[in-house]
Formats: sequence, structure tokens, C-alpha cells
Amino acid sequence: MNNISILGSGRVASALAGKLVASGHDITIGSRDPFASAAKWTGPAVRHMDPRAATAGAQIVLNATPGDSALARLGELRAELEGKILIDISNASARGADGMPAGLLYTDGSLGERLQQALPGTRVVKTLNTMLFSVMVDPRSLSVPASVFVSGNDESAKTTVTVLLGDLGWPTDWIVDLGDITSARATEALMLMVPHVLRRYGFKPFALSLAR
Repeated sequence: MNNISILGSGRVASALAGKLVASGHDITIGSRDPFASAAKWTGPAVRHMDPRAATAGAQIVLNATPGDSALARLGELRAELEGKILIDISNASARGADGMPAGLLYTDGSLGERLQQALPGTRVVKTLNTMLFSVMVDPRSLSVPASVFVSGNDESAKTTVTVLLGDLGWPTDWIVDLGDITSARATEALMLMVPHVLRRYGFKPFALSLAR
């Protein structure tokens, strides 16, 4: 069992919390307004704290907040994140008029790389950012095997994240380790396909996968 804090309180956080609690993990939701978050929460029984307190008490922190503001938000938690694993599942994109991703916010790299640079004492792992949130916790819901990509500099941190992915339902041979954190720029760039997929097929479960 791990003590995991999820930063964010929306449907992504709710789905992840539900599956991780069912797998035996101790979950805290980090929200700017923990009282309002707890009142609106429809997921499993978890603690609700402000982001700083939630991060300070965790072994592993999972970022489920918007990617376009994640760098500033997580940078404020540098001391609390020191020595911990930060799992980043967000994508930093500029938004079009329809609210969908219309371009990469960091065209010379990735949010994953920026986070690792800003948090040198934290082990950043990028994963789960190439699929609809429902697939994160139910990969077998798709008609064909999906892929989940992993990027990070620390091998032991990636091993820990791989175990957590297994708890979320991901078979080991569906997990693709792409290498160090610089490889996150490749998976984040895949987000540019998402608006076209959603416009063509609607808001249905999908994952961008590697056929081998």
C-alpha cells in the first residue's frame, strides 16, 4: 500500500482514486478548497486537504490538474515534493476557440521536462496522458490492446509507477517505457490528435497506442 495524493478533484481524479482505493492504496485529494471538494465528491471515501498538506503527507503525488498551469502550481510545492515521485498525467496545450487543444504550450520541449527542471529533487514520471480518463482505469474497455507510455529519468521511480499502472488494470506488456523524461515531448505532442479524434468519433473511450 502506498500513501498517494492526487492533486485535482475532477472526474480524472475521481476515476483514479476509485481504482487506487480498490487496490488498497491510501488516497488523499489535494484541492484549493478541500471543503467544497469534499461536498461535491462522488468518488470513494478519501481525505480532502489543501494541495500543500496533501503533498507533504504523501509518498507519491499524482498531478491531475490542468497542464497549462501545472508548472507554476507544482513549483510552489517544491519543498513538499522533495524526494518524492511525481506522476504527471497532464498535457500543456494552448486552447482553441472551442476549448480543445490547438497547440503545444511548450514547443521546445514538454511539460514533463519543465517539471523535472523546476523540481530537481523530485522524480518526475510522465504517463497516462495519451487516452481518455476512463481508459486510465479500465484499459480493457477498448476493442484492441491499448498502450500506456512511461517517461522518466529515475529507473526505480518508473518501476514503482509500473506497479501502480498494474493496480489500475494495465498488463505489463501494454506498458511502454520510452526512456528518460525528454521522451515526454513525444507523448505530449500526441495530444494534438485528440480534437480531431473527438470531432470524428465523439466523446468515446480511446487511447493512442503503439502497434507492435
